Amino acid sequence: MNEPTPSLIDLLTQWSGQLSDLLWKNPVTLAVLLGVGVYLTFRLGFIQIRGFRHARHLIDGRYSSPKDVGEVSHFQALSTALSATVGTGNIAGVATAISLGGPGALFWMWVTAFVGMATKFVECSLSLKFRQVDKEGRIAGGPMYTLLHGLKMKRLAVLFASFAMIASFGIGNMVQANSVVDGLGYLSPRLKDYAGAIGVVMAILVGLVILGGVKRIAKVASAIVPFMAIFYIVAALIVLINHIGAIPSALLTIVNHAVNPWAVGGAAVGEAIRWGVARGLFSNEAGLGSSPMAHAAARTNEPVREGLVAMMEPFIDTLVICTLTGLVIVVSGAYLTKPDDVTGAALTAYAFSETLGQAGAVVVGIGLSLFAFSTIIAWSYYGDRSAYFLFGEKAVMPYRVVFTLLVVVGASVPLKLVWNIADVTNILMAIPNLLTVVLLAGLVKGMKEDYFSRPFTVTGK
Repeated sequence: MNEPTPSLIDLLTQWSGQLSDLLWKNPVTLAVLLGVGVYLTFRLGFIQIRGFRHARHLIDGRYSSPKDVGEVSHFQALSTALSATVGTGNIAGVATAISLGGPGALFWMWVTAFVGMATKFVECSLSLKFRQVDKEGRIAGGPMYTLLHGLKMKRLAVLFASFAMIASFGIGNMVQANSVVDGLGYLSPRLKDYAGAIGVVMAILVGLVILGGVKRIAKVASAIVPFMAIFYIVAALIVLINHIGAIPSALLTIVNHAVNPWAVGGAAVGEAIRWGVARGLFSNEAGLGSSPMAHAAARTNEPVREGLVAMMEPFIDTLVICTLTGLVIVVSGAYLTKPDDVTGAALTAYAFSETLGQAGAVVVGIGLSLFAFSTIIAWSYYGDRSAYFLFGEKAVMPYRVVFTLLVVVGASVPLKLVWNIADVTNILMAIPNLLTVVLLAGLVKGMKEDYFSRPFTVTGK
């Protein structure tokens, strides 16, 4: 009996999956992404440590001035960027890393986040340095403008913006809309039967936010992000307090599985590195070039200041939220006792439920839904700025309308092909962006040294 002929969609899914695996599961790719962070960490004198305290002070507005150029505050810019990075990776990504790489994967997520703080500092400082401001005071910035004005590489700038716009429809829209439906499914499995209706409601909510531009996006993000982060963190802490005696041994297990080949075998350590680095980069997006577009709109005349604020993203996203998810999975023993078919977000829900019962699934359901929704509104701005760079102001409103309509599609259809395309375009965004941060690292080092050589003046909130 003849096998059925694969459809075009099936073939595209297969081919795009192979390309995605080639790019993301390639140790060279992960080594480059991680290596750039290590290089920048040493080149900038461990800015993650030296600038950490000052970064916290910048976020609370004590050095801000209403006379500075920009559309949003430091806190709003950080919230917008965190809306994009705090997403499915913090719930499903961590669980996947531990399922496939063992507890040691969490350690390598920490390493990725630490060096990623230096990468964020550089790419976002550059986005402020080379941003464009029109006659109405509207901001456009990001790696495409750094490539165009900082390195005079117009073709690479166009490629970056093209990949970013395509990625916004995939990883920033349809896959997130699907994740919202998945999250609601943990609250009530019957809700998945109404995916189309959920998509319509979500599209209306997204449209109301993004049609108002970056100021409205930043306002909504600065309200949602603190709420959803605190909600999730408190629930995780309740679980950890219930297993407080197991935390020291869990931390020892994480480190042992990450660096001790004599305890778990060389292959196990290799898998921990592979999945920890891959999921860490996926979660905090350090080096991909997405966050600089949000930070470019910040109200400041000091590029280094916004670089320092941006540096806090990997810390909050990975070193705080991902760590809590990972510890819940490890201290509860869920990664050992789970059924074979429980992976991703389902594993996180299983781990929370071990302590909180049905409320654990509710926590994950609400968390996943809020994280994914916030990612949609933030990525709409990234695609918006990319469309503006490529086609001008006339393309912005049509882009926002198409983006909003695709939310309905994303909530209703299987997304393996979209996931694959998103993975490919994400890594293709990273290539020109990493070239930029390496070539202009010396410029940023000079900017940093000049900034810290001057006294800081408190101007009030």
